[in-house]
Amino acid sequence: MSALLHRALRDHEDVLLREAVAAPARTQASDAARAAASGPRAQGRRDQYELLVELILEGYRLHYRGAGEVVAPEDADLTLLLGDQLYAMGLERLAALGDLEAVVELADVISLSAQAHAEGDEPRALAAWEAAGRAVGHGRSTG
Repeated sequence: MSALLHRALRDHEDVLLREAVAAPARTQASDAARAAASGPRAQGRRDQYELLVELILEGYRLHYRGAGEVVAPEDADLTLLLGDQLYAMGLERLAALGDLEAVVELADVISLSAQAHAEGDEPRALAAWEAAGRAVGHGRSTG
């Protein structure tokens, strides 16, 4: 969880989201967000890339772990709804930057991680997130 994510959600206009924000467990961005922000495609927009990947990753955590690192609602239904909202917020920010290739990458990782969880393979889901961070920041690779 990055300080950027915590600040963005703590100050968000949506009251339900704002009220579900917990104290940060850590202030460093995730590996996926750091990888995305360090790539040449994020040049001049590193904070924006870090935040949008953190938003989407927090949505993933809410969906598959039942709680995020920043967002921790007490209601299970609200957890899923806020997870969807965070997915959408991150993808919307990325689309606004005009980086449609990265939108495809993150949409793919959302799908791949859902499939991995359906098959009981959380390590594969986490590996997909790590690869997605690199792909968002650096572009696709054949690997």
